[in-house]
Amino acid sequence: MAAELSVVTERLPKSQVGMNIEVPAEVVDATYDRVLNRLASRAKIEGFRPGRAPRALVEARLGPAVLREEVVETMVPDVIRQALDKESIDPIDNPDVEVLELERGKPAKLKATISVMPAVDLGDMDKIKVEPPDHSHEVTDEMLERRLDDLREPLAEITPVEREVRQGDIAVIDIEVEVDGTVVESESRKSTEAEVKEGVLLPELVAVLPGTFLDETREAKVTFPDSYSNPDLAGKDAAIRVTVRGVKEKLLPPLDDALAKSLTNGKQETAEAYRQAVREELEESAHAVVKMEREEAVVKALVDASSVDVPDSLVDRELTSQLESLERTLNRQGLKLDRYLQYLDRSMEQWMADQRPEAEARLKVDLVLAEFAKREGLEPSDEDVIKFLEEQAEQDQELKTQLKELKKSTSARRYFASRLRRRRVLDRLLQIAGA
Repeated sequence: MAAELSVVTERLPKSQVGMNIEVPAEVVDATYDRVLNRLASRAKIEGFRPGRAPRALVEARLGPAVLREEVVETMVPDVIRQALDKESIDPIDNPDVEVLELERGKPAKLKATISVMPAVDLGDMDKIKVEPPDHSHEVTDEMLERRLDDLREPLAEITPVEREVRQGDIAVIDIEVEVDGTVVESESRKSTEAEVKEGVLLPELVAVLPGTFLDETREAKVTFPDSYSNPDLAGKDAAIRVTVRGVKEKLLPPLDDALAKSLTNGKQETAEAYRQAVREELEESAHAVVKMEREEAVVKALVDASSVDVPDSLVDRELTSQLESLERTLNRQGLKLDRYLQYLDRSMEQWMADQRPEAEARLKVDLVLAEFAKREGLEPSDEDVIKFLEEQAEQDQELKTQLKELKKSTSARRYFASRLRRRRVLDRLLQIAGA
């Protein structure tokens, strides 16, 4: 278009920009002519060969409303594109456009609302204080013994005993579940084996079973979680009656030099060396947990001290991506999304509303950290990303076999660039905060 558009912009809440656009009358008239020529060339009107009917007759047959709609569809995308270029605005979704005035011989007036990437007002890192954790991650002797027990457990000897149930035993039990005065047969079991241990049995059953003798029954009151697999029981109160039909004891093999050699394929030759190696592994894990907690604390401090107005369109996009990921996961498990939402007793709109605050919070973190990376010059170069990818492949055999293809993949390089950027941001934040 040769004629110049008139564009007036204004900042709106939620990272939006408003544009009031005036399109010159000659542009409007030229668009009408172009649209009419196109429609006339396709028109089939009785008494005229295809495409030969007069334009005035074609226009009369179409009617002003249809013609105006065709002009809008033809002119508006080009006008909006020009206006965005003119004002150097980079939209993050399709603009919302309202045609205020449009008729032949007069300038057209349009109003557009555009979502843009939000400005981030970063907090002052020099003023941010990160408090040390209020709990210890020291590896105690008790933690070490529990870990050594776990490592020997696959080699345990299971022996029937004639005594009461004790913590750690394998109990042979009959289970009866009652809800609202009715026994739920689908949840009841006969002579099932279960280890009396947290994470295996419900905590309420772990609490009542120790001390129970053969053929003795104990009862526990429980409330099924809202996410329970049986939707008929989700969120409901129940009574679980457990009758002991047998007790089996787990005897762990003694930790001696021979077992240490066996468990480590000869790497550790003595029980004491093995104990020390396991302690060092636990301490390494504890250090990793401490570092992760510090990272989370310093990120939270920066995000809390920063301000950013996350656009609704970004949140909508994040929720759509999250929903698509959930649907793929469910499909792999042989489930359908609509059925899953029925289990949750949520509509799609309710699910979206439930997830919205968390999605917005995640986006705020991403936007703040991205701005921090830009300010600190932490964006990795292509060479940095390739080197990082090679380092990761050295630690992961599956990555190593795919390394050549990953280097060529734009999406893979983008993913590893994101990981490297985040690693650099976290290291720099910890350095600044002295955490």
